[in-house]
Amino acid sequence: MDRVVLNDLDAVIAIARRGTFRAAAIDMGVSTTALSHAIGKLEAGLGVRLFNRTTRSVSLSDAGKLFVDQVGPALLNIHGALDEVRSQRETPSGTIRINAAPFAAREIISPLVFEYLRRFPEMHIDLVTEGRLVDVVAEGFDMGVRVAGLIPSDMIAVPLGNVQKYAIVASPAYFERHDMPKVPPDLLNHKCVRVRLPDGAIFRWRFEKDGDAVQIDVQGPVTLDEASLARAAVLEGVGIGCFMERDVFADIESGQLVRVLADWTAPLSGLCLYYPGRRNLPAGHKAFVALARELGRKTVSGKIGVSPIAL
Repeated sequence: MDRVVLNDLDAVIAIARRGTFRAAAIDMGVSTTALSHAIGKLEAGLGVRLFNRTTRSVSLSDAGKLFVDQVGPALLNIHGALDEVRSQRETPSGTIRINAAPFAAREIISPLVFEYLRRFPEMHIDLVTEGRLVDVVAEGFDMGVRVAGLIPSDMIAVPLGNVQKYAIVASPAYFERHDMPKVPPDLLNHKCVRVRLPDGAIFRWRFEKDGDAVQIDVQGPVTLDEASLARAAVLEGVGIGCFMERDVFADIESGQLVRVLADWTAPLSGLCLYYPGRRNLPAGHKAFVALARELGRKTVSGKIGVSPIAL
């Protein structure tokens, strides 16, 4: 058979991980057609089909499962060895793939990602945002950014020093028609904008004061799954909304939104950059982690202004 190249092996793992040729092609930065051709050529050379394809789905064949089980760990070792060699470079180069919650990405994009690219112009950051918590190793990412409480215990975490806080807000027009809630249970008598989480569950509003914690399953005329849409609904006077403070800070300052129950919204866990433990990170990864630690120290000491995080 023709010589098998490393990218072909990576392609098989990417398709198995992502479940579709299209998603794997995006991850690898190639066209779906090119990826399909590469896999077809590899299957022809091996004399077996690695994937069962239909018009609706792609799944590993028995031979494909064996391939992934046997080749997957070997590929990790190969890439680890390549990373060790690259770590000897004086000038970092290459790509860092990062998975982050949307609000976390907005928080780090300027002080961390853009600053990193200014310092290391030969590097490339591939930042993917999604609400669901993913296994960064299984999904092919180098690092993740999430709130501290969500990070798996086997990961190395770098605190970014950010403080989060919810803000309960509504438009002045809404409060012209309704009394302001004084305590969280009052929300049950109000129209609220509900938010559906990535896992399909409805977000319950959380409050805490003087050691007392409460969750409210609010009701209202609309349920949305995107923070910007929820904000638009609240600005239109549809009802009361719950957001991360930074998302609506400017609206509160301008008077477009009115904040209530501020004494019931306690600070939450901060963000962390996290990654799997490796003895020898590539030079670019080391530099990114070092900058993250620098950002965390500056944020905690108050040397830079980082507002509470947006949802």
